[in-house]
Amino acid sequence: MASIAQALPGLHARTAWFWEFLKKELAPYRGRTALVTRIVVASTLLMVLTMTFRLPYGAYAAVFALTLSRDSLEATASAVRMIAIGFLLAGAYVILGLMVALADPALRFLWITAGFFGGFWAMSALRNYAASARFGYLIAITVTLWDRHTSPALKVENTLWAVGVITLASIVTLLVEILFSGFKRSNELIDGIAERLDSVEELLTHYATGERPDATIQTTLARLATTGASRIRLILRRSDLDPQYAAEMGAVVALTRRLVDLAANLPYFSGRVSPSDRERIGSIASRIRQIREALTGGSVPRLSAATAASAISSSLPLLGELEQTVSLILQTLAGSKSLLVFAPVADTGPGRARSFITGKLLDPEHLKFGLRGCLAATSCYVIFNALFWPEISTSVTTCFVTALTTIGGSRQKQILRFAGAIVGGFGIGIGSQIFILPYIDSIAGFTVLYVVAIASAAWFATSSPRLSYFGVQLAVAFCLINLLEFKFQTSLAVARDRVVGVLLGLFMMWLFFDHLWSTPAGLEMKRTFVSALRLLAKLARGPVSNDLRKAIEDSYALRDEINATFDRAHSLADGVLFEFGPSRSSDLEFRDRIRRWQPRLRALFLMRIALLKYRLQAPGFELPDAVRVRQEAYDDASARLLEETADRVEKQLAGIATEAEDLHQLLNRRLQDADAEAFRGLPVTQAESFATLLHGIDSLTDSLATEIATEVPGP
Repeated sequence: MASIAQALPGLHARTAWFWEFLKKELAPYRGRTALVTRIVVASTLLMVLTMTFRLPYGAYAAVFALTLSRDSLEATASAVRMIAIGFLLAGAYVILGLMVALADPALRFLWITAGFFGGFWAMSALRNYAASARFGYLIAITVTLWDRHTSPALKVENTLWAVGVITLASIVTLLVEILFSGFKRSNELIDGIAERLDSVEELLTHYATGERPDATIQTTLARLATTGASRIRLILRRSDLDPQYAAEMGAVVALTRRLVDLAANLPYFSGRVSPSDRERIGSIASRIRQIREALTGGSVPRLSAATAASAISSSLPLLGELEQTVSLILQTLAGSKSLLVFAPVADTGPGRARSFITGKLLDPEHLKFGLRGCLAATSCYVIFNALFWPEISTSVTTCFVTALTTIGGSRQKQILRFAGAIVGGFGIGIGSQIFILPYIDSIAGFTVLYVVAIASAAWFATSSPRLSYFGVQLAVAFCLINLLEFKFQTSLAVARDRVVGVLLGLFMMWLFFDHLWSTPAGLEMKRTFVSALRLLAKLARGPVSNDLRKAIEDSYALRDEINATFDRAHSLADGVLFEFGPSRSSDLEFRDRIRRWQPRLRALFLMRIALLKYRLQAPGFELPDAVRVRQEAYDDASARLLEETADRVEKQLAGIATEAEDLHQLLNRRLQDADAEAFRGLPVTQAESFATLLHGIDSLTDSLATEIATEVPGP
């Protein structure tokens, strides 16, 4: 009894945490209702078309509205284009296989297996995940056609129906987005950043005027801190923006999130605020207002001269960090112009060719990923054919939609898919069959039920990545039960078969992905962080080519790689939460450090891009030879410090002791040399701009290296 009594508080705490988590994830935010409305309208239109004209594969078409609708019309159009390409290629592969391999069982099996391998390999090797994932997805949903005892002509016809109906779903979703875009006049990316800045500004204004912040603003900041900036990053990733602007906004988003985190914790540290602190707080609030108004107005805020860190506040310990973060946002945005202004990059060439493939075409990691996925999907295919149970073919689809390159990320999707299948299949699907559908005898009544179910699923699907996949799977389970046949389901076996298929797929993914060439998300997160440091060092040394156009193309390729590394590190940090084992505590500790360091790394990245214009001698940024030589010497010392920091982290992971070289003094000397030479050889205004940028880079590089060396000591 004593052990039970001791366990109850822990159970109660976990239950309370779970409900608080759901409350924050499902809370409305700006634009969420409009996005859910567009999803429901598009999905309902597809359901009506499916049921009215008896379109096969209508269940998959109706679900696509949840994955296609985006926060901007441009992003939706781009997704539709890539998905259509993926489906057309998959349809051609299936039809070619029916022509070549249908009559020979052994050849047919090899053809299907090759399709599975190609689909998983493409998901790992190609940068465009939408096109590659849809290629494998169509193969998965049509795999049961190969073994049906029907004519080849009917199999080809059904394959074409699958391609056509899902393409129709893409077109309908795009048309709905176009229709709603006429009523939308806002920029979701800028609005999301402005909402967070406005909340922080309101809190600081209360402190500056001596008022106690009300509970509403504290609750808003707590919600924004909990949900993070994943939705804004998703909008940014899906947008078709100039690479320079996208990189700047990525840094601003990361720093804004850090600002929200600091502001949300400020009430816990604040006591009586001194008059001098009130003045500092008012200055910070004013600069935040300047940033917010500049972003919403489409201009670039002027870099304030008061960017140096002030004295530490005794009443508000986080005040110095707030000042530093706001200064970093200003430095990120100030003077930002794309290098395309000076030398536009051609639409074709090596830089463009690299954008379609991550790494080498036959990279061993891509091949291993393809083989693991192929083994999982093929095992499911063999099992449901051996059992003569094609209804559990959802197992193959499960393998494709939960495949990620790390244990933690894949396990997260598997848990959400299983939970969505249980709730959508057994809860909503079977529940509606027992209690609602017997009393409905028209399409109008079913439409009401469908709208309620899809709206609920869409609300979950528009949560943060920690929960959104649950909403998608809830809709999938409901649609597979009610839309695969053109009648109300009276048999509960349909829901049972779908869930059994999901369970089989999850088991195979656990078997092959967790035990064959598996990479823990914690270890991969640390390696990715080390890679980001080395890439920043490479950027600091600048391009080696003397040809301006070639140098700019190389810099864009490197910048894309750095941006992708930042995004991957953040994604892996989320996957660490779903991994367990002896290293979990250290991985979670390192995860918190990376989430704290990454906003400053992004700011350093953007400031390095600005300094790169001086290295390239772009028009308006020319430097005398003496200044340029000293800048290159400083850049080399800065790169060596970043590489030493990366070595320290890497050797600590491998358990190897390291003796760090003291590069901080060398870096300081190089900075003083470049600073003095700039004021001798440049006009005062240009020298001040160059020196401000150089000092900002030096401050960030030195503080990051010192902090990492302190928190990641040698073994």
